[in-house]
Amino acid sequence: MTRHLIIPDTQIKPGVPADHLKWAGQYAVDMKPDVIVHIGDHWDMPSLSSYDVGKKAFEGRRYIEDIKAGNKGMDKFMKPIHAEIKRLRDNKKKLWKPRLVFTTGNHEQRIERAINDDAKLEGLISYNDFNLEYHGWEVYPYLEPVVIDGVAYAHFFTSGVMGRPVSSARLMLTKKHMSCVMGHVQQRDIAFAQRADGKGMTGLFCGTFYQHDEGYLGPQGNGQWRGIWVFNEVDDGQFDELPVSLRYLEKRYGGKK
Repeated sequence: MTRHLIIPDTQIKPGVPADHLKWAGQYAVDMKPDVIVHIGDHWDMPSLSSYDVGKKAFEGRRYIEDIKAGNKGMDKFMKPIHAEIKRLRDNKKKLWKPRLVFTTGNHEQRIERAINDDAKLEGLISYNDFNLEYHGWEVYPYLEPVVIDGVAYAHFFTSGVMGRPVSSARLMLTKKHMSCVMGHVQQRDIAFAQRADGKGMTGLFCGTFYQHDEGYLGPQGNGQWRGIWVFNEVDDGQFDELPVSLRYLEKRYGGKK
């Protein structure tokens, strides 16, 4: 049986705080999961947004700044993990090297859409700019599920031929017939069911993991749960889930350097 650590949408962009990613990295060191999954939308990429082009809010956005902000955020998360791996190796202790899995989100996929809309951008911008492989992440294409220990992970799971996200964790179980975890919808929702063989299934919308408020959500939309998740005793799609809130991480690690 294994332990998974799940990081929901982080949506890092220029001008937003990112210290919570360091706290998550420190928590990962303490918990030592076998697998770490980032569910996608780490890079917000507002410079490639198609929703507010031409509006005042779009002024001053730059692709390179979006990349730098996201990369610095990822560095914050990975720094404690790399340091712990080196410490264990140097002291000839039992090695810990978690499997790192990144499921590409629709915000990262803005790069692909931009190239499709303007072929001149090919070779100038790419997923390689994220530098994920440098840190050892396995990168999975947008909406391609990856199944680990019987749990399917993707940025979101679709419902019907239109490709829209499923509307609830319970519906996700009904559609996919196995334990599934997704982000994207900016909310926390969990459902439980049983397979035909009697083993349990869990469907999880894992919320968000950022400190800032998003303008597009409006004054009533930024109260969503924020944090990360630990799955203990993961085996054949079954696990014991532990939500770890952003507030808890700040209290535990906010004063540490």
